[in-house]
Amino acid sequence: MEMNSEIVTVAATLPAATSHLESGCPEDAVDIDRGQLPELSIIIVNWNSLDYLIRCIESIFANRPEVPFEIVVVDNASPEGGLESLADRFPSVRLIRSETNLGFAGANNVGFRHSRGQYILLLNPDTKVIGSAISLMLNQLRALPDAGIVGSTLLNSDLTVSTTSIQKFPTILNQLLTAEWLRLRLPALPLWDIAPLFRENKGPVKVEVIPGACMMLKRDVFERAGMFTEDYFMYAEDIDLNLKVSRLGFSSYYIADARIIHHGGCSSTQQAVSQWSTVMVQRAMLRFFRRNHGKTYAMGFRLAMGISAVGRLVILLLARPFSHKQKIQWAAEKWSIVLKWSLGFKQLESSR
Repeated sequence: MEMNSEIVTVAATLPAATSHLESGCPEDAVDIDRGQLPELSIIIVNWNSLDYLIRCIESIFANRPEVPFEIVVVDNASPEGGLESLADRFPSVRLIRSETNLGFAGANNVGFRHSRGQYILLLNPDTKVIGSAISLMLNQLRALPDAGIVGSTLLNSDLTVSTTSIQKFPTILNQLLTAEWLRLRLPALPLWDIAPLFRENKGPVKVEVIPGACMMLKRDVFERAGMFTEDYFMYAEDIDLNLKVSRLGFSSYYIADARIIHHGGCSSTQQAVSQWSTVMVQRAMLRFFRRNHGKTYAMGFRLAMGISAVGRLVILLLARPFSHKQKIQWAAEKWSIVLKWSLGFKQLESSR
């Protein structure tokens, strides 16, 4: 990697020094400047989400972890600009500016290589830390000998619990049947088992997948897992990482008392192209199945999604006279895109 005063070009090996924008909290800056390494590194990947990013960082400093920490922001070539304002608001935030969009996986890996903490918190820019959430996760990660990853309760913008806070490893069946209304009505169904989100948990709960919106790991576990697989541009890289960590013999834990607001999808939806995000999800899942279950299973997934899309479009057509027309239209557009993707429409396959 080559670097000038602010821009890091991802090309080769990272240098020992990094570009760095002083300290938003003077006491943290003093600790680090005196040679004390941060125990926790908080890595945030940004793409066109500056307003969210600023509020996220403010929430971290307002709810400070109990240990020395650093914040590393990797900007994925955001066209909106304005990142210079971070220097005024949070002078110690370490800003890495990529000249190209590396995707979520690649940018987090860059941030990790620039980080120094024994523990790593990967946090989306459209999140807000509540209370002692970071310390609660860190304490459990330290205390649980088999913990490789811990995560929090993710709250939607309206403070309802997000059903994406915990997940199961994907299969063709749970991808076919997943629907928010069904997950909420049958939360304990083994296909997704989100029941821990709706009961009183007195301690950490072992789960299969902690999502990348808020994921804390031990540094050595992340390294041993090979970091994020950069074959994924966006989506499913967090699922793949959970699987790699589990294959090392470590577990993922859900910490219910740690609560983080996740506004959700602000970066991708700002592209104003629903086709893009819909296709990226399908492509990512196809890649996950191909990598972990083989080509035949991946082909079965693609075929099954096409059949499912046809069925859902028929149901939506029949339901149209009796349902909210705008919601029906949005759902129909989504499943039309999935159907076209399953049939291999080239203009969808090449979209990014």
